[in-house]
Amino acid sequence: MAERGPGTEKQGPRRDKAGAPRHPQKGAAARTQEGAQPAPPPAPAEPAEPARLAERYAQEVAGQLMRELGIDNPMRVPRLEKIVINMGLGEAREDAKLLDAASEELAQISGQKPVVTRARKAISNFKLRAGMPVGLMVTLRRTRMYEFFDRLVSVVLPRVRDFRGVSERGFDGRGNYALGVREHTIFPELNLDKVERVKGFTVSIVTTAESDFEGYMLLKMLGMPFRGALSREEPPRDGAAAEVA
Repeated sequence: MAERGPGTEKQGPRRDKAGAPRHPQKGAAARTQEGAQPAPPPAPAEPAEPARLAERYAQEVAGQLMRELGIDNPMRVPRLEKIVINMGLGEAREDAKLLDAASEELAQISGQKPVVTRARKAISNFKLRAGMPVGLMVTLRRTRMYEFFDRLVSVVLPRVRDFRGVSERGFDGRGNYALGVREHTIFPELNLDKVERVKGFTVSIVTTAESDFEGYMLLKMLGMPFRGALSREEPPRDGAAAEVA
């Protein structure tokens, strides 16, 4: 075995002037780790158990829709894609506490924390500046979407006084349905003693249907109590939201 020369001795870790070993990572890699942004908080986990309406859709509604609409491909069957809840709060530009109270109430209704919507441009006549908060929005998907829809058609709408069904004229011509709620206090999740002001919002139900008739049949089989019927040959609507008290 060849002997090591005088310049081949194994050297220990490099040390600074104080005698402490230097960090092995140098250069751009070390600076990148030191200046890295903290990781965003994880998204709220979905409920462990599937919604009962989702199971009913998979076991019953999908097959009925295939027969009623004459669809051969199971992937072509219309289904719910998402539900968007939009609450306008024009008074929030003058009262910040109103936005906090509305955010808490909307989170109780939907089961998900809402995001603040802000003005895109300034309008002097309304004393509105770009970036000012003007409302709240929640987008529900998957399990939370089915649970909210189930509560809406099974519990909330029947609580409305003199309720006779929702209008079938709330479709937009592409199978999506919009429903306007004038009083958010019809939801039983809210404690009415803590509600200072009655608010309204719009529920937009987005589906994969290719026509209003397919969207109508989907929502009807899922339990939406429509007041009237919608024919297959009926022309597209203007997209106005149907209102409920």
